[in-house]
Amino acid sequence: MKVVVVESPAKAKTINKYLGRDYEVIASFGHIRDLPAKDGSVDPEQDFHMVWELADRGASRVSEIAKAVKGADKLILATDPDREGEAISWHVLEALNARKVLKGIPVERVTFNAITKASVEAAMRKPREIDQALVDAYLARRALDYLVGFNLSPVLWRKLPGARSAGRVQSVALRLVVEREMEIESFKPREYWSIVATLTTTDGATFEARLVGADGKRIQRLDVGTGDEAAAFKRDLELATFKVASVEAKPAKRHPQPPFTTSTLQQEASRKLGMAPAQTMRVAQRLYEGVDVGGETVGIITYMRTDGVDMAPEAIQDTRKVIGKEFGDRYVPDVPRKYSVKAKNAQEAHEAVRPTDMSRLPKMVARHLEPEQAKLYDLIWTRTMASQMESAELERTTVDVTASVGPRRIDLRATGQVVKFDGFLALYQEGKDDEEDEESKRLPPMKAGDPLTRERITSTQHFTEPPPRYSEASLVKRMEELGIGRPSTYAAVLQTLRDREYVKIEKKRLQPEDKGRLVTGFLESFFRRYVEYDFTADLEGQLDRVSNAEIDWRAVLRDFWKDFSAAIGETKELRVTDVLEALNGLLGPHIFPDKGDGSNPRTCTVCGTGQLSLKLGKFGAFIGCSNYPECKYTRQLSASGVDGDGDGSSAEGGQPGVRVLGNDPVSGMPVTIRDGRFGPFVQLGEASTEKDAAKPKRSSLPKGLSPSSVDLDKALALLSLPREVARHPETGEPILANLGRFGPYVQHGKTYANLGKDDDVLEVGANRAIDLIVAKEQGGGRGRPAADPGRPLGKDETSGRDLVVKAGKYGPYVTDGEVNATLPKTMNAEALTLDEAIALVNAKRASGGGKPVKRGSARKAPARAAASDKKPAAKKAPAKKPAAKKAPSKKTGAG
Repeated sequence: MKVVVVESPAKAKTINKYLGRDYEVIASFGHIRDLPAKDGSVDPEQDFHMVWELADRGASRVSEIAKAVKGADKLILATDPDREGEAISWHVLEALNARKVLKGIPVERVTFNAITKASVEAAMRKPREIDQALVDAYLARRALDYLVGFNLSPVLWRKLPGARSAGRVQSVALRLVVEREMEIESFKPREYWSIVATLTTTDGATFEARLVGADGKRIQRLDVGTGDEAAAFKRDLELATFKVASVEAKPAKRHPQPPFTTSTLQQEASRKLGMAPAQTMRVAQRLYEGVDVGGETVGIITYMRTDGVDMAPEAIQDTRKVIGKEFGDRYVPDVPRKYSVKAKNAQEAHEAVRPTDMSRLPKMVARHLEPEQAKLYDLIWTRTMASQMESAELERTTVDVTASVGPRRIDLRATGQVVKFDGFLALYQEGKDDEEDEESKRLPPMKAGDPLTRERITSTQHFTEPPPRYSEASLVKRMEELGIGRPSTYAAVLQTLRDREYVKIEKKRLQPEDKGRLVTGFLESFFRRYVEYDFTADLEGQLDRVSNAEIDWRAVLRDFWKDFSAAIGETKELRVTDVLEALNGLLGPHIFPDKGDGSNPRTCTVCGTGQLSLKLGKFGAFIGCSNYPECKYTRQLSASGVDGDGDGSSAEGGQPGVRVLGNDPVSGMPVTIRDGRFGPFVQLGEASTEKDAAKPKRSSLPKGLSPSSVDLDKALALLSLPREVARHPETGEPILANLGRFGPYVQHGKTYANLGKDDDVLEVGANRAIDLIVAKEQGGGRGRPAADPGRPLGKDETSGRDLVVKAGKYGPYVTDGEVNATLPKTMNAEALTLDEAIALVNAKRASGGGKPVKRGSARKAPARAAASDKKPAAKKAPAKKPAAKKAPSKKTGAG
């Protein structure tokens, strides 16, 4: 028996079918070991010795693998073909050696780029040893992330309350988002005018020509800067005579893009399918590991974490065959296309992301896949096909027009593009992030010297626009251009920024939260080198050299740690006032915007003499007056004038962590958003100091809803919960949507069903709510098998209740909905009669037992009150020893 170790159960199941009875395929469930979240896990004093520990699940996986290996003929490590996959194999081998279970059993490492029978069998014929250079690159990266996260995050916690973590790549990605936002805020629009003439040829066809020159000088887009200049050009053109000066038609070709890499797949899935990078990778993982396609479980795409754009020769030939069959020989190039990698730090020697079988058309497999799987497969198949198709043939035409008015000559130009042969465009066109494709226009036939008739002259005012915010796709593209991070890390980095509430997504664009601005400002002020793009890219380059066995991984860590530890040490003497002053200066334009009247934007609007400044409180940073406590003016950063009123009037006399959204139109009471110990919440009115006074109404914020995006209308909607969504189709009773301790849910009577992550408690509709409730009533909730409805026995005429016999965890029992009575071993559930059941239930009721747990109990149903409403339990906790210094979580340095 040969034991094969892979990462996931789905992958194990698929591969086991290919290899047969002589193999046992076991899943490690990813990494089995990790660095403990405590001081000393990476010890610079011991030349960066790393201490690993088995996670709970890891220990059980190692035990299962060790059990299988005993007596086995061979151990085959078949994890993914990249650094992480190599590291997982190394961890498994190290753990087994520590248990001394191998004892002469040969160990082999195999990799395959696709989970198909042919690929797996071919890999088994070409085993190798673990690539120590790839493992060293993993160790260096893991140690760097630990050292940065574990040492830098505590500095943030001490000097910048409210900040959650800093990571080596995460912090640089955040800086990109923040700097783009600062560009947008400091942008000053510039006025310009466009002049367009609509002209008619001698054949009566019309076209448009734009102003490009006058009096022998070229006029560019921004050169006509005022309405007066535009009016002068328009006046002259309305008096001018027009003729064609020249016509130039040039052939052009447009070539297809290469097949997908990890980053380009994430970008296109974001643009075309609206999928976040993390979602794209989850779906791609399923397609890679294996799906049931017509009774056969097979991986239908190649490995999805890759920098490579090349394809195996046999895959190229298969693609060309399908192109010829589906589109005709005209669409097949004479020579197969070859692509090269342009990314700065590309080092993975894998194929591009492509289908494992090009003849498996999207329409053939769509019915076997989940909707998002089908969409992503279609995108991958289409891009792969297009990459090997013939180029599109175009004709680009330029017509220069002369307008004469007296001695003055004005030049105009019209451009057009005609597709002579669509080529790959018949199937696919790559999306764009921030610009629209120019509309292809066909110009009418003309020749030099032809007179033209003026139809109308149009002058249009424009203003230059700031650079757009990053989308997830364009941020991934920018990180790749700068050489920051790796394909396998992009999705995790973006998800971490959102989880930490450093950024939010508005209209599919990334916008920094104030918390994210503060973290970036702090790092730029005191750790600037470590958020510089060139420094981070250079470090990635060094890691690539480690993976190529060119440099020692510990040498990289020594060079990094020498300066980094010194920078950390310097912050020990750093005072909070120093931090605040640095942030006041760096973030001044955002938190103290110019009022436009020449006054000092930092002057307190309440007392008139104090200076506004950043302050740090229990729940993070806020703006306060220097005359505190005499002047108690405060406001949140988001009310600075960029996102709020700008005069602070909405929060006068308030306290840190409180922002007034407005007044409830019904009660007239103020509606505020506040920071609580369990997270942000909205509140109606103020708490009374009277002992028996009712608490103000509150509602926590749903997960993923940023406090800065909550306005008065949204707050009132949250405070109005629960809301009736629909009526139950059978009972006619209301189905309510509400927020509870465990998140949003819908409720019908004593039946509760949690809403999904894509559901909005304020927007969920009747059909969705009914589906969730009915599914819960029939199946006991998402992911659980349907509850046993039991065998009806009849009605107890005395109590009026229906009796049912059911199969229970501890054996069959009978219930009338109020009392459960277990059947004695002498009774057969199938033969139980109504009279016997009534007797059992009555006996159980008489003894005072058998009452079922109420379905509406706190353990099963979501709490109806917001977390903010809860009071701490009165029960006194037992005395404890002084707690040791709290270590950061394992997620501290993610990315």
